[in-house]
Amino acid sequence: MSRPISELISLRGRRALITGAASGMGRAMALRFAEAGASLYLVDINEAGLSEVASEVRSRFGVDVNTFRVDLSKKKEIDDLWNSIKGREPDILVNNAGVYEFVDFLEVDEEVLERSLSVNLKSVFYMCQSMIRSRGDKGGVIINIGSIESILPFARNLVHYDISKMGIIALTRALAKEYGPRGFRINVIIAGGINTPGVQRLKQEAILKLKIDIIRTGVEYFMRVPLKRLGDPDEVARVALFLASDMASYVHGAAIPVDGGFLSA
Repeated sequence: MSRPISELISLRGRRALITGAASGMGRAMALRFAEAGASLYLVDINEAGLSEVASEVRSRFGVDVNTFRVDLSKKKEIDDLWNSIKGREPDILVNNAGVYEFVDFLEVDEEVLERSLSVNLKSVFYMCQSMIRSRGDKGGVIINIGSIESILPFARNLVHYDISKMGIIALTRALAKEYGPRGFRINVIIAGGINTPGVQRLKQEAILKLKIDIIRTGVEYFMRVPLKRLGDPDEVARVALFLASDMASYVHGAAIPVDGGFLSA
């Protein structure tokens, strides 16, 4: 007999580690995973934001929450994180943290490129490595967060960001092939334009400082996307919850757009 949906979607008895959890999509995923019963490890460089999210999760859902301030651009801090939870490793890893800054390709220097690659790609590589090493043949779920920019570069001055996000797709597919036989399910969400606090700040800055390129990109985005709006962080969180749960037990190595139809338009 098939299991009921309430059981399939439940994360009760599981522990999820979510990076970039202090705001935006990370916060939304923390709330949804907690609602499904998961205990949480929340990771971010923003300690104050982490504390606020943790308090909200505890008050609303009563699950166990631990927070960790980690600079994901530094491998030592990633190693320290995993050493601190040794023996209490997560069942689910969500690599959500990322940075983006608009810099003309000809002006991208070593510092800008390294910052983008370190946070957006290298940290995901090392987090996946630590997850797989720590769980061995117990398997687990890994969800990486990519971007429509990696498949269809659209915004100007994001070449360094685009290549970092394309690397996440390659990493996801390669790990899915190698570690599916050991019980891991590994997928990547291709996020579109999501109305996160970072995007809201960018819009305000573009308007106040008359950054024409960014304003033009926003107008062109809305002209292209079939749903004619930005996504809500919770709309990404719902797909992440599906992928984390047994509802997605045969979904593996997939790149799933959550983009309002942008890539298909």
